[in-house]
Amino acid sequence: MKWGPKIGVAIALLVGLVAAVYLIWAIGFDAVFGAVARAGLGGLALLCLYALVVFISLAFAWQFLLPQEERRPIADLYIARLVRDSIAEISPFSPVGGMVAAARLMILKGMNASYAAASVAADATTEAMAQVAFLAFGLGLGFTQFRHMENSTTLTWAMVLVLILAAPGIALLILLQKKGASFAEKIAARFFPQTQTGVSFRAAIETLYDSPSRLAASAAMHLISWIGAGGGTFIAFQLVGGQISLLNAIALEALLCTLRSIAAFVPAAIGVQEAGYVFLAPLFGLSAEMGLAVSLLKRAREIVIGVPALIYWQGFESRKAFKSAHE
Repeated sequence: MKWGPKIGVAIALLVGLVAAVYLIWAIGFDAVFGAVARAGLGGLALLCLYALVVFISLAFAWQFLLPQEERRPIADLYIARLVRDSIAEISPFSPVGGMVAAARLMILKGMNASYAAASVAADATTEAMAQVAFLAFGLGLGFTQFRHMENSTTLTWAMVLVLILAAPGIALLILLQKKGASFAEKIAARFFPQTQTGVSFRAAIETLYDSPSRLAASAAMHLISWIGAGGGTFIAFQLVGGQISLLNAIALEALLCTLRSIAAFVPAAIGVQEAGYVFLAPLFGLSAEMGLAVSLLKRAREIVIGVPALIYWQGFESRKAFKSAHE
């Protein structure tokens, strides 16, 4: 058994946990948890409800990407997307593990296996396209807010560099998915044996990328969800007693999402998210403890939403396996 990748994930997770605990200790347990307590259970419930509404746009982003004849009920796509994000947010698996689970869930619900696998990959690409626009929007807002503040120059230029590299990076990703379809087809067959019958993975990925209108519609819905995430950040800061404008909250979220993307190898961005909020919050006139409190509040939200989603996924998998064994 090869332990290399698993050890790497474990080390990244451990380092992230240590960093998160250190930040709470350094800032002060009382200050951080006092801010979290101000939100209360009602505040957490509000944040969870808001996040569930934002997920609607993510489901439609996936739906719009698919050709008309391959589209599935929006409720199925909504739950699969919820499972995908829950695995990435509260489990030690990478975002790829969440994508595999989401595709598998849709296959079990009757979706064509090749389109399920290909659409998950293409949806991640249109999400990255939207994130580039979101980062540009966030940088534009954020630059006017903290360009004269100390210690912000390095961050600004780092984000500008990410923005410059992102566009060709996405173009390369699409090219690799299309030109490397044979290799991707082998990978897909490993996780989804059903792709070896009927429509091929290659044909599905080419169909998805050959429609600029569907790609644009999917990216637009993802952009709405990214902006919606900024709205969630605004609500979270209000709940812990922080005063920030909606536009600045969106800018802060754009910068934070970029940091999380850069550190995608860290499971659930443990430590990275916490450090990001601690560093970014003061740039927008907020205290570090409020930034850390918002991060912890969002972690609580992810658990409250994610655990039922994972229970549903495991239950559905078990029922299907039991049914297959007795047919």
